[in-house]
Amino acid sequence: MIDKALLNLAWKTVRKAVRWTPLLHSEYLDSVVGARIFLKAESLQIGGSFKMRGAYFRVSRLSRQQRQRGVVAFSSGNFAQALALAGQRAGVPVTIVMPHDAPQRKIELTQRAGANVVLTQHGERNREEVASERAREIAQEQACALLHPFDDPFVVAGQSTLMREVLVDLEREQLRVDAILCPVGGGGLIAGTALAEEHFGHGAEVIAVEPAACDDMCRSLISHRRERNVGTPRTICDAMQAVSPGAVPFEAAAHLIARGIAVDDDAVRRAMRIAFEEFKIVLEPSGAIALAAALEHRESLAGRTLVLLCCGGSVSIEDLLRLTATATTH
Repeated sequence: MIDKALLNLAWKTVRKAVRWTPLLHSEYLDSVVGARIFLKAESLQIGGSFKMRGAYFRVSRLSRQQRQRGVVAFSSGNFAQALALAGQRAGVPVTIVMPHDAPQRKIELTQRAGANVVLTQHGERNREEVASERAREIAQEQACALLHPFDDPFVVAGQSTLMREVLVDLEREQLRVDAILCPVGGGGLIAGTALAEEHFGHGAEVIAVEPAACDDMCRSLISHRRERNVGTPRTICDAMQAVSPGAVPFEAAAHLIARGIAVDDDAVRRAMRIAFEEFKIVLEPSGAIALAAALEHRESLAGRTLVLLCCGGSVSIEDLLRLTATATTH
């Protein structure tokens, strides 16, 4: 479903529409982890996260009729804003179904980009599951295309362009990377990353990183089947609360992912603070989790050259201060 030709088409299409985000390096962080560390600062992307890549490529593949009727999707925030921006550029009407407790900042930015936002109440049920059900209902009611934020081959191909940029930058500096630490929500980014590394890289390990409260990918890699999260997990990583890995990304790339790492919220808070103080970048919790993993699991990563995919920065100043106030950098 997702072959080298599709990855190349995504690269050709998406690179013209997104910002080439930098690889950042810090000798201080190298000394703390005991490895050579490069951060892919995707928090600086248009829309504040990597989601713009997959959303833009997905919209580019719509038929003329689909463009006219519009699209609907569910999202807790980052894909919502990205799809709203992609639709705005293409003149495609966008409706986004979001959980009522999604960060207010993400709801506001999605509306500002021109999308119609529908909020759902989920009670004790998984919030992504409830939002996805409502999105399917709207697609049927309005005869519009239902787009999935991660379980879609075009979305996965679009996300692969992040790793393609990393590989180009590493080649320019004549560097080889040993491992890539990649955040996992529904699996779109890690599938795109693993496929890009397989077809265009040099054999680096791809390691999944998740919050300990919703480690469905970590469990799925062990059981070799898609495991589920029950209810709404308690974690500050609001963008990483998918019910389970998507079928498309899991089928496409599970065999390419070396292993999984789970980290707790305190480690994420610390990583957010270090990113701000050392690199002067703002990361939302989900965007800081790869850095958190490197800090917490340094023994297993020591002596290696690592790329950390810091995938998003959609967080308000109030939440940034609240989440990092008690975090230490030691």
